[in-house]
Amino acid sequence: MLIVRGIVGAVSAAAALSVLAPGAALALPSKEHGPLAPALAQLARPAVRALPPAPEARALGLARSGPGSLIRRGGRILVYVRHQPGAGTLPGLRAAGASIVDSNLSLGTATAAVAPSDLGTIARLPGVLAVTPVRAPIVRGDCDGGSVISEGVAQLHVPAAREEFEVDGGGVTVGVLSDSFDQATEAVTGGPIATKAKKDEETGDLPGAKSPCATQKGSVDERQPYEFFKEEPSFDEGRAMLQIVHDVAPEADLAFHSAFNGELDFAAGIEDLAAAGADAIVDDVGYFEEPFFQEGPVAAAVTAASEAGSTYLSAAGNENAFDAEGHEIASWEAPEYRDSHGCPPEVRSLASFNTSHCLDFNPGAATDPTFGIKVEPEEALTVDLQWAEPWFGVKTDLDAFLLDSEGHLLTAAFEGNVAETERPLEILQWENNSPSTRVVQLVVNRFAGSASPRLKFLLLSGALGSEYPKSGGGDVVGPTVYGHAAAASAVTVGAVPFNNSGKPEGYSSRGPATLYFGPVEGTAPAPALPSPEVVSKPDVAATDCGGTTFFARKSASGVWRFCGTSAAAPHAAGVAALMLEDKPGSSPAAVQGALAASGAAVGAFGPCAVGGGLVEAVGALEAIEGTPFSAPEACEPPDASGPVFVAPGNWGSETPPTPAAAPVTPSPGSLPPVTRVAPSTAFARHPRALVRIRGESIRLVFGFRSDQADASFRCKIDSARFKPCSSRIVRRFGPGRHAVKVKARGATGLVDPTPAVFRFRVARRS
Repeated sequence: MLIVRGIVGAVSAAAALSVLAPGAALALPSKEHGPLAPALAQLARPAVRALPPAPEARALGLARSGPGSLIRRGGRILVYVRHQPGAGTLPGLRAAGASIVDSNLSLGTATAAVAPSDLGTIARLPGVLAVTPVRAPIVRGDCDGGSVISEGVAQLHVPAAREEFEVDGGGVTVGVLSDSFDQATEAVTGGPIATKAKKDEETGDLPGAKSPCATQKGSVDERQPYEFFKEEPSFDEGRAMLQIVHDVAPEADLAFHSAFNGELDFAAGIEDLAAAGADAIVDDVGYFEEPFFQEGPVAAAVTAASEAGSTYLSAAGNENAFDAEGHEIASWEAPEYRDSHGCPPEVRSLASFNTSHCLDFNPGAATDPTFGIKVEPEEALTVDLQWAEPWFGVKTDLDAFLLDSEGHLLTAAFEGNVAETERPLEILQWENNSPSTRVVQLVVNRFAGSASPRLKFLLLSGALGSEYPKSGGGDVVGPTVYGHAAAASAVTVGAVPFNNSGKPEGYSSRGPATLYFGPVEGTAPAPALPSPEVVSKPDVAATDCGGTTFFARKSASGVWRFCGTSAAAPHAAGVAALMLEDKPGSSPAAVQGALAASGAAVGAFGPCAVGGGLVEAVGALEAIEGTPFSAPEACEPPDASGPVFVAPGNWGSETPPTPAAAPVTPSPGSLPPVTRVAPSTAFARHPRALVRIRGESIRLVFGFRSDQADASFRCKIDSARFKPCSSRIVRRFGPGRHAVKVKARGATGLVDPTPAVFRFRVARRS
C-alpha cells in the first residue's frame, strides 16, 4: 500500500514503512504507474525480501498476518494478474515460474502463485496490465448433532420443528465455504484442538462412517484444491461451521470448499459446490476488494448458484462499530466528491502526487480536509475506500493518506486505479502500537480525473470514534453490509447472542447496500443502473456464540464458543436444510422469503439490524409449506437530510487546506525528512515447545533481544495485557497451552508493530 508504483525509484525499506512517532515525517516516493502494485514493487527488491517477516511487513505497508496480509505458501505469494486478452499471458506466466491457481478469461484476470524474486519478470511480460496482491480475507470469527450441541438449536426452536414436521435434513446437501477443514493444530486462543475431524465423526459431531448413529449415511466432501494457508495458522473455522449445520440438521450431507485462495477461486468454489449438487451453500468470508457499488465476481457466482437452484446464505459481517455516544460509525459515504481545492500542508508538500484536490469531509459551509478517527490502543485500523465507478471503467484515481493528530504523515495508499488495477479501490492499514487511544486523520486526494463520484469508506477494525458520526448534510453514516453479502439472491444473516434473543450483537453488520452499476461480467465496464438499487440487508438473524467442540473462545465454564455472523450463518443454513427436506425443490427465493417472513422480533431492533428477525424454525417450515406470513419491512438508507453533525472533542489540528496556488508551508520537522524506524523483536531464550513436568507447575526463563540496542520491552503472557518487562523474565507455568508475546520499544518511542510470539505446551508426565 505505502510504497511505489514501480521498481525504479523506491525508497529504502526502512524509510518506506516506518511507523512514525508524532512529529516525525514520512517520505513517500514518486507516484508512478508501473504494473506492480506499490507493495509488490517493494517486495520485488532483494533488500526488502531479505528482511525478517516483521520488518518486511512494515516495508510493504501490509499486515504481517491475518486480514489484509499476503497469502503465502512454499516461498510464493498469491497475486492477481490483470492482462490484455489474446496476449498469451498465461503461458508467459508459467514460463516465468508462476503457478496458475485460477483464471477468468472474461475478466482478463488470473490468480497466480509467484516467487517474489519473479515479480519484476512477470510485470514485464507482454500484455500484463497490473499485478496486485491477494490479501487474506476476513472471516466474519449424540445422533442429534454430537457431543456438543449449539444453544442455537434450542433458541431457534429446531427440536419442535424437527418433531412436528418429521425432518432432520436427510437427502439434503449443505456446502460450506470458509478458511480450512481438518488442518488446524490448535484453537484460535492457542489452546489444544479438542478433536480432529475423524474424532468428530466418532463423537457424532460430524457425519461419517465412524458416527455412532447407525442410520447416519452422510459425510463431509472436502474440496481444498489449493491450500495456500497451510503455512499460516489454520483454525478450521469451516469445520466449526459444519458442526453447527450438523447440530441443526444431523442427517444432511455436508461439503466443504476453501474460500481463502482469492476472489476468483472463491467464486469458482461456489460454482463447484452448486455443480456438485449442494442444495444449500453457506459462507463466512469477505474480501476487502469486493465492490461496494456493484456486484463483483463472488456475488455473480452467488447469483448463478441461486439461479441454478441452490439456496445461498452468507454471514452479514462483523463490521458494525459504535462510538461512546452509541452512534454507528463504521462507514461514511458522500453523494459526490467535494473538492476543497487544497490539501493539508504535509500532504500538499508531497512531490508528484498532484495534492491540490483533497476531499472536503464537511458538507456544510465549513471546509474540512481531514476526517478524525479514534483508534484503539494496540489495534490495527483498516480503511476500505471505494468510489462509484464500475470495474474496468475507472476514470478517477483517488489516493488515501493518514496523518497523526498534529498533521504529520503516517502512511498512505496510492494504487494506479485508472490504467493499472481498473478498480475504484484503496485499502489503507495502520496499527496503533501505543497503550492509549490515538487520534489520526484520514485525507483523500483526487490524483487524476475530473469527475466527482460518490464515495464511501468502511472502518473495518480499530475505530472507537469518528469526527462525523451521524448522517447529515447528504452524507450517510452507518451501513456496513457489502460485497457478495449484499447480493439480492443471498440470504444474508446477522447475529443474535445465544443467551439474549432481545438484541443483535453490536458488531453484526448493518444494512442496507445500494448498487449503482450492473454486475461485473467481463472486462467491459457495466452500465449504470437506471436508478440506484437499494438492497435490503440483512435478511434474517440467527444464533452466535453457541458451543462447539474446539472453536473459538473457551468460556469460564469450559465451553468452546463460536461467535460472530460466521456462527449465525450456518445456524440459518441448517434450518434451510430442514425446509428443503420438507419441501424438496423449493426455490431459493421461496426459502429466502419464508425465513425472513417467519422471523421472530428481536426487541425493538429494525430490519437494518436483523432483517425479518430471528430465525424461527417452526414458522419457517410452516411458511415454506404455504402458511401466510407478512413480508418484513425493508431496510432503507439512514435519513441524511438533517444538519451536519460534528462530534465534540479534539480531532487533530484542523489546519485549513493549502490552496494549489499558494506556496507550500511544510509542517515542523518535515524538512529535511526524518526517518525513524520501529525496532524488531526476537526471542534470545525460550524453553522447548513441549515441556513435561511431574508437579503442578514449572519455572521457565525467557530472554528477548532487539535490533536496536537501546530498546525496552513490553510482554504479554497468555490472556494478560501487554506490560513493561525486562529483557529476561522468569515465570511459573502450569499444564496447558501458553503463549508469550513481546515487542520492543525504541528510544524514539516507536514500537514493533508485530510482536514476537512463542507458543508452548506444559504437560504432566504419564
